[in-house]
Amino acid sequence: MYAETMLDIAMNHSDSLINQAKNGDNRAKNKLVNLWYKRIYNFAYKYFSDHDEAMDVTQKTFIAFHEKIWQLKEVAGFKAWLYKIASNHCHEVTRQQDRSHQHFSTQKAEDVHREATAIFFNPDRKYQRSELNGILQEALNTLNEEQRTVVIMKEYEGLKFKEIAEVLELPENTVKSRLYYGLTHLKKVLVARNITTEILQS
Repeated sequence: MYAETMLDIAMNHSDSLINQAKNGDNRAKNKLVNLWYKRIYNFAYKYFSDHDEAMDVTQKTFIAFHEKIWQLKEVAGFKAWLYKIASNHCHEVTRQQDRSHQHFSTQKAEDVHREATAIFFNPDRKYQRSELNGILQEALNTLNEEQRTVVIMKEYEGLKFKEIAEVLELPENTVKSRLYYGLTHLKKVLVARNITTEILQS
């Protein structure tokens, strides 16, 4: 699961930089780019599993950031605003590529979230991370863009349901539903590969 680091703390306490950037301070803008660049790149990379596409989306995101930061209404909404820009660029690329994704059935939402999280996002797992990460990335790529976006934002980027709802302009219940359906599919992929919670915790 997502763990807060010193960099995360800096990002979450950069109100003065955001205010300065809103007022046209290029130095403040550059500092914000340095703080957020890796997070936005990681989000785009998980979305596409492709370095070039992730770089393209990241660059477009920060070009828009430089051009539109003055339009940000509230400093507290900066993170959601930035992820919304990145998410929109990801969806634009997906639409251009006309990717097709398949839907899978679900079981009880609470069970899906608990079990899939234990399998995929347990920091103490002994299973070989490189192999598991490869399987997980393949599974993420088969999710439809709505589910994939929510799973990455929640499980990798550590956004709260409220923040994701703000980014995607959706009710929180819709966000939770997409997460549960997405995790259901990810769990099915692991089960199909004979990877279970017991194996990971052994």
